Amino acid sequence: MTERQIRLFGDPVLKTVSEPIAEVDAGVRGLVEDLIDSVIPPGRAGVAAPQIGVNLRAFSYNVDGDIGYILNPVLAEVSGEPELVDEGCLSVPGLWFKTARYPFARVTGTDLDGNEIEISGTGVLAQALQHETDHLDGKLYLDRLDKESRREAMKQVRESDWF
Repeated sequence: MTERQIRLFGDPVLKTVSEPIAEVDAGVRGLVEDLIDSVIPPGRAGVAAPQIGVNLRAFSYNVDGDIGYILNPVLAEVSGEPELVDEGCLSVPGLWFKTARYPFARVTGTDLDGNEIEISGTGVLAQALQHETDHLDGKLYLDRLDKESRREAMKQVRESDWF
């Protein structure tokens, strides 16, 4: 299909809880192709459907050359003590802030054929699984920042050339 334009902070779709995918049809298959095409450019670890303007529960990932997708993901498990890691977001370009994330994460969901799948990992993959699931729940990583960091982030957003 095609790489889709990323929606930016302020777009209401980014703050909306995404709808479950009830049936895999041509539209959902096209969405997955677009999610894959949209996560391939360098520097992208994940793209959630709301980031390309679609209010459905799906995301793609691209970590260490492993590219894939999941439909109706559920964050089934996190473990370890949350760590502050540098985090950014395609929907909030140019901003990076320390964000608390668990070092291990596991999501469950389905593929296009309705098969149950599971994705789990540590490091950047764990961070991406948590980040993209947040998008599907209408949350941005900015929502997870401590009060002082969030105040600074919002200042930077207001001063950005894209806002």
